[in-house]
Amino acid sequence: MAEDDLIELKFRLFDGSDIGPDKYDPSTTVASLKEVILARWPQDKEITPRTVDDVKLINGGKILENSQTLSESRVPIGELPGGVITMHVVVRPPQLDNNNEKQLGDAQKQNCCSCTIL
Repeated sequence: MAEDDLIELKFRLFDGSDIGPDKYDPSTTVASLKEVILARWPQDKEITPRTVDDVKLINGGKILENSQTLSESRVPIGELPGGVITMHVVVRPPQLDNNNEKQLGDAQKQNCCSCTIL
C-alpha cells in the first residue's frame, strides 16, 4: 500500500492527552484501533479500560462500531490532505458488583439531608 493511502490518526483521551499520531491502513477495523489504544494506554491514568468493549471511539460526532473499517466509517480521508484526524476516546466506567452496589447504597443513605419549607 502506498504511503499516501494511509490515514494519520491520533486519539484524544478524556483528560486532553493524546495517543499518537500514527498512520493506519483504511482497511483497519475499529476493534484493531481499540486494541492499539489499550496497548498504548498511559500507565499513570486513574481510569484504565480493561477490554476493547470498555472503549468507545468517536469521530465526527458518531460512535464507531467495532466491525467497521476506517473507510466504512467515513473517516474524512481527503478533507485534510496531510492532516491528522483526531478521534475521541471515551472509557466506560467500571461495573459495580453487588457488594460495591450495597456499599454505595449505604453511603447514599448516610449522606442524605432534608429540607423543610415553612
